[in-house]
Amino acid sequence: KGDFLLLILMTIPMYGALGLLAWKLSPNGVSLLTESVTMLIYGGLVLLFLYQLYHIYQVNKSIFHTPVPEIHRYKFKQVAVLNLAYLATFGSELAVVSMLPLFFSETFNITVVQAGLLASGFAFMNLVSRPTGGYFSDKLGRKLTLTICLAGLAVGYFVMGLITPEWFIVLAVLATMCCSFFVQAGEGAVFAVVPLVQRRLTGQIAGMAGAYGNVGALLFLTVLSVVSAQLFFWVIAATALVTLIVVQFMDEPRGQMAEVLPDGTVQMIDVH
Repeated sequence: KGDFLLLILMTIPMYGALGLLAWKLSPNGVSLLTESVTMLIYGGLVLLFLYQLYHIYQVNKSIFHTPVPEIHRYKFKQVAVLNLAYLATFGSELAVVSMLPLFFSETFNITVVQAGLLASGFAFMNLVSRPTGGYFSDKLGRKLTLTICLAGLAVGYFVMGLITPEWFIVLAVLATMCCSFFVQAGEGAVFAVVPLVQRRLTGQIAGMAGAYGNVGALLFLTVLSVVSAQLFFWVIAATALVTLIVVQFMDEPRGQMAEVLPDGTVQMIDVH
């Protein structure tokens, strides 16, 4: 029953992010939407949220009077932790990739094209860092790998907040790429856990965690619109530290998971 309430709680930020986006496009932001259209969007989001609440209850109402079979049970806190971890990792990646060229251009007084080429190192690390995050999750354990990645990206973003025009550009790019490694390895580590929470709900869990990446990007870019780039990086670092603490409440996946085969039989799968 507590997980039922946690599911509802974790649903709210997704609608809040859409409301925030509408506000940024409204006359209070960049004026791409009229006030009346914005209010219609707000109303639509409220109705959609209530509609989802109704279906959440319809799907889960049996838990209030009928015990759930052991093989179908899972802790929703596992999903909540992955949501926040992906907010801090992929959310920060989306936000930083969109602002980094301009940051380099203004900091080192170089052309936008040059800055874009330098900033591309942040995204380039994806080729090796995501698979590495998944690999180490298998070898070292899911919880430990997530902890290391979040600690690394917290330090990385703190260092990026220290970048000034006095830095050598090479050092700034290296600091960016090192930070990016931990960010994207953390993304791989998140999705190394997703299928181990509840196998039959893997798609829904992956979808919710993925949505939180976009929630994070919108939140971080909103922060950037009102603070300096230095403080923007430090806000992400602080978010990573909070998430690092939250990850310590995650249970390391172990034991067995149930897989219902097409013929209706149940097969137990070992989780390593």
